Parts: sequence; structure tokens; C-alpha cells
Amino acid sequence: MQNQTLSLESDVETTHNALDRLDGPAILVGHSYGGAVITEAGTHDKVAGLVYIAAFAPDQGESVNTLIADPPPGAPVPPILPPQEGFLFLDREQFAASFAADVPASLAAFMADAQVPWGVEALGGAVSRPAWSTKLSWYLVATDDRMIPPPAQRAMAERAGASVVEAPGSHSIYVSQPHAVAELIEQAAQRALTESRATV
Repeated sequence: MQNQTLSLESDVETTHNALDRLDGPAILVGHSYGGAVITEAGTHDKVAGLVYIAAFAPDQGESVNTLIADPPPGAPVPPILPPQEGFLFLDREQFAASFAADVPASLAAFMADAQVPWGVEALGGAVSRPAWSTKLSWYLVATDDRMIPPPAQRAMAERAGASVVEAPGSHSIYVSQPHAVAELIEQAAQRALTESRATV
């Protein structure tokens, strides 16, 4: 499913539309900003659990904007360019080092060229009620991430009460460590879906 990334509200609506068409329970998986989407969309009745992959996990009233507003001293600064017609992009020249340091250079260059425009409004979308407060959650911390500092990932995961796994990898850990990502999703699906069916 490809979100428009125009606003948190529209991305949640897209996610809910997909969930409405399912016959049974589902696991939502979010990477980076996608964590904010699953945090808000995950209150849907068909969601059995949430999996965060180096993702934002906002609390009530928080947005990605508020979570990145006060980075810890010494934390790397993501190379986000000034808005262009209401959209954000990462500096192509710094993309690999910041987003995909452990991805082959040719693939990192393709990823830089294929960036999905990120709407400024999406950055400010605040969560109304975090799904992780009532749903099972898992979190994969990318220990070499230079977009969301690993300490921030650990803090969000702990606050959410998530089951945490750590793996060496950049923000693109879903590309560089696909087996670690798939294994966590499989674990989450087995437990959450089993418990969901047991309560029906």
C-alpha cells in the first residue's frame, strides 16, 4: 500500500480503507514516518498488532514534527531540504550517508532519485490516540540509524511497551537487513493474530 504522504489524516484514511476490505485481523508495519501512520490508524478494529521498523511512535498530541524538534546533543541532523511547493526531500548528495549507509551505492543512488515527496502537513499531523496504548507492539531498533537516533528509537519503544529487537543497520534496515525485518514481522503476526483469534 502506498500512502500519499500529504497529511497524516489522509494516510490514515488510506490505511483504514485497506483494512476495511480485509476478512480478518491484520498486523500494521510502519517505517520512519509510517510509524506515525500506524500509531493513529492502528486503533481500527481489525488491527491485531503494530510493528515499528526504525519508526516514529508518537504519543497522544505528538507529531513527527514535535518528536524531531529537540534532538539530543551530537545527534546527526537529517539532510532535509527546505520545502519545495509544500513537499520535503532529502539532499540527494547526502542521502546515502544519512539514510542508506549500508546499502550498495548504486541502490542508494536509485533510492535517492526515487524519493516519495513528503508533505509538510504530514510532518505536523498529531496523533489523537496512540494505538500502542491498547494493542500489542514490536520495535526493531536500527543501531546505526542516522535519521532517527537509536536512543530516541529505544525511548519510544519503551514508552509504547513494545517488544524490542535491535540489529545493526541504517535507516534503510528494511533493505540491508530484510531477514531481521521479516523475522520480527513473522513473530508479531504469530503472536498477535493467535491472541486476536483467541478472544473472538
